[in-house]
Amino acid sequence: MTYLQFHLAFTLPPLVALALLQGRTRERWWPLALLVGIAFVYTTPWDNYLVAREVWSYPPGRVLATVGWVPVEEYAFFVIQTVLAGLWLRLFQARWPVPPEPASATMGGRVAGAVFFGVLTLAGVAMLVASGHWLYLGLILAWACPVLAGMWWLGGHLIWARRRLVAVTIVPLSLYLWIADRVAIGQGIWDITDATRTGWEIVGLPVEEALFFVVTTLLVAQGLVMLETPSAS
Repeated sequence: MTYLQFHLAFTLPPLVALALLQGRTRERWWPLALLVGIAFVYTTPWDNYLVAREVWSYPPGRVLATVGWVPVEEYAFFVIQTVLAGLWLRLFQARWPVPPEPASATMGGRVAGAVFFGVLTLAGVAMLVASGHWLYLGLILAWACPVLAGMWWLGGHLIWARRRLVAVTIVPLSLYLWIADRVAIGQGIWDITDATRTGWEIVGLPVEEALFFVVTTLLVAQGLVMLETPSAS
């Protein structure tokens, strides 16, 4: 299986299905479009660095072309996953609408979330310093957690107010992407270098990969909740 065939089998069909299920809803297009742009710009240098450091590798013949170090199909994944998460969230957001007064904007809750992800950021930096088998895990934490910390500092009360919506986005979509990723690794579409990962696995899936899909889906879900809530102050 090639990377393109992976998209045709695992990412594009649910994307099309979710787009059709949106029906005639007239959601504003710009919040999701903004998140797609941010995800693409923020992820591109990080992903290129990962491939340059040989954390990820792609066997010859499995990709169409590369731009920098990264296959074009990988750039497509940035966009596809962001839109998948956004469309999935929008299927359920009517069940948990924006509260007239989003859950009390207590500084304590916002600080707690920011501190939690701040600590994970520091742990990620420490892993980067240690490098070796901690490199991939450190790169994920040091890349994603500062943004998550900032989200909680600015709008943790908004995220908490719609926590069920965030959860119903993260859990099923992460599980689906775990399965798809495990198949891709098993098919040899990409490989996670043993020397840069801990070796911990969940049913054959490197724990770093599992964490990656959780935090990336969380970034999209929290971002969309904040953008589609009247006030983030």
